[in-house]
Amino acid sequence: MSKATPDIRTRVDELRSIIDDHNYHYYVLDDPRVPDAEYDRLFRELQKLEADYPELASDDSPTRRVGSAAETSFAEVVHRIPMLSLDNAFSEEELEDFDRRVRDRLGDDSPVEYVCEPKLDGLAVSLTYENGTLSVASTRGDGYAGEDITANIRTIRSIPLKLRGENIPDLVEVRGEVYMPKAGFEALNQRLAAQGEKTFVNPRNAAAGSLRQKKSTVTAKRPLEMCAYSVALAEDSELADNHWDGLQQVRQWGFRINPEMRKAVGAQACLEAYQDLMAKRDTLPYEIDGIVFKVNRLDLQRKLGFVSRAPRWAIAQKFPAQEELTTIEDVEFQVGRTGAVTPVARLKPVFVGGVTVSNATLHNMDEIRRLDVHIGDTVFIRRAGDVIPQVVKVVTDKRPENALAVELPSRCPVCDSDVIQIEGEAVARCSGGLYCPAQRKEAIRHYASRKAMDIEGLGDKWIDILVDRELVETVADLYRLKKADLTGLERMGDKSASNLVAAIDKSRHPVLWRFLYALGIREVGEATAKGLASHFGTLEAIAAADEETLQTVNDVGPIVAGHIRSFFDQSHNRETLDALKAAGVEWQEEAINEGERPLEGETWVLTGTLSTMTRDEAKAKLEQLGAKVAGSVSKKTACVVAGEAAGSKLAKAEQLGVEVRDEAALTELLRHHGLTEE
Repeated sequence: MSKATPDIRTRVDELRSIIDDHNYHYYVLDDPRVPDAEYDRLFRELQKLEADYPELASDDSPTRRVGSAAETSFAEVVHRIPMLSLDNAFSEEELEDFDRRVRDRLGDDSPVEYVCEPKLDGLAVSLTYENGTLSVASTRGDGYAGEDITANIRTIRSIPLKLRGENIPDLVEVRGEVYMPKAGFEALNQRLAAQGEKTFVNPRNAAAGSLRQKKSTVTAKRPLEMCAYSVALAEDSELADNHWDGLQQVRQWGFRINPEMRKAVGAQACLEAYQDLMAKRDTLPYEIDGIVFKVNRLDLQRKLGFVSRAPRWAIAQKFPAQEELTTIEDVEFQVGRTGAVTPVARLKPVFVGGVTVSNATLHNMDEIRRLDVHIGDTVFIRRAGDVIPQVVKVVTDKRPENALAVELPSRCPVCDSDVIQIEGEAVARCSGGLYCPAQRKEAIRHYASRKAMDIEGLGDKWIDILVDRELVETVADLYRLKKADLTGLERMGDKSASNLVAAIDKSRHPVLWRFLYALGIREVGEATAKGLASHFGTLEAIAAADEETLQTVNDVGPIVAGHIRSFFDQSHNRETLDALKAAGVEWQEEAINEGERPLEGETWVLTGTLSTMTRDEAKAKLEQLGAKVAGSVSKKTACVVAGEAAGSKLAKAEQLGVEVRDEAALTELLRHHGLTEE
């Protein structure tokens, strides 16, 4: 055997340092710096070098340890029996080699019976019960001593504080995995993000971070579960002689065991169990990263024994990694069918979740700011099942000096219209709704819908065909369609073509509010469209109004006014309106209500219960007189009408010195202006 060269010695020292650093960030800080797959590669490289060059072996090597030293903020618990880790298999050949080694060591070539268990992605724990009552709970730690987390473990409802049933030993140690279900993880991260706190990269880190909280009240609020996977020690009791039956006994004591467990005889049956479980992986309510195979008979386990850090009678076969490390080479922006402008990371290709990934979603600019994403960053990519790959964490320590911050484009990358992001909204949108090719089909669907232009027969299927065949680019092109354009289309007969052309033609003279609604201006629904039409009378007047003037219309606030103004400011949208006119579309003007409006420009507030009319009726009549009826009282409020049981709004009005009238005064005002009977 050749001796290690200086380069190899340097690499071994480097690997040990890197792995120790990763262990510290993973186990002590709950802040992993690399995905599991990258850690496994480094660990296996070190294992191989130490096996090839035995003179480099060292007792302080990470390969001789299971994890990392326990944090000193928790009391130390020494394990009666070491909590060893498992060796991993990453291919069918490696699993078959494991089975062959088991049979060779047993001196029996007969097929071996294994128990196949999902490898839950959480934190291993040891629970000691004395006289049936939980006395001490600890983490794995370095495999020989862990952290005392008894107070936190007591908060997990799936862990019994007192064992149930019969045949309970005076002293027993049960081991298992504490994990966080997927649904609970998503809800926790949403809550943390809403509170402006740091979120977790994945459920495994969430479980570890939750178990190691200094205050058990925090742990109690976290959605943690536990599955038992072994009995490490049992005194003064007769237990089963095999692992499977031992777990059934544990279940009778009150523990949860995994329902996906099964037995398998021989390597081929184990491989089938692996494939079956991997097919279920994405439908399970919790994360798993592989399957564990354990020799079932305990006497055979004892005969096989252990190596320095792992039992010879068990192995974990890993699934394809769902997290990987790569770099962001660029960030581009895509426009969706509703105009949402979404950032997409262009990645250095990486194999993750069973496929090669080169793109990942960044959701929106708020997410980019939360993650602190820069072009050139090293990042964690996560892909589970058919879920779109996403960036879940940035490794800021690896950020190059020339990394570029990501900026939201001011112009749509598809149609060059303005990109608008309203304050308080996470999503930015292209404002070229009628024109933008990315929004084309959605714009036409809305335009033709029953409450808009009501073009009968122009459903989703025909819109898709017309756009895909390049017969229609904007809504104005609908009015240029001829029967001859349609009859050649699949399943479009002579009669159907005639009916569709007639339905389109029938929509050429809409009332103003319907046409305004059909334009698809963001947040302009039917009621707002009606209010705008009756207030301004013409589309030209609406298009010319500034934001302050628009807000004089009932239910039009600053955000809606901004959307309206933005729509008419886009040259592409104005060009489409001109094209509609040229195609013969003539929307009807509406008569403006010229009645007496003595309350024009005033803001009124209604509070309490009215006896002669409903609040909605009173609101409508005040609006007829020109008032804007608001839901809250401010210094700008002109008057508050207080009915029976008026509460905080009345108190606020009195505090601010705002005029207050009762229902009788309101009735007299309405009667004076002819809006109620004498």
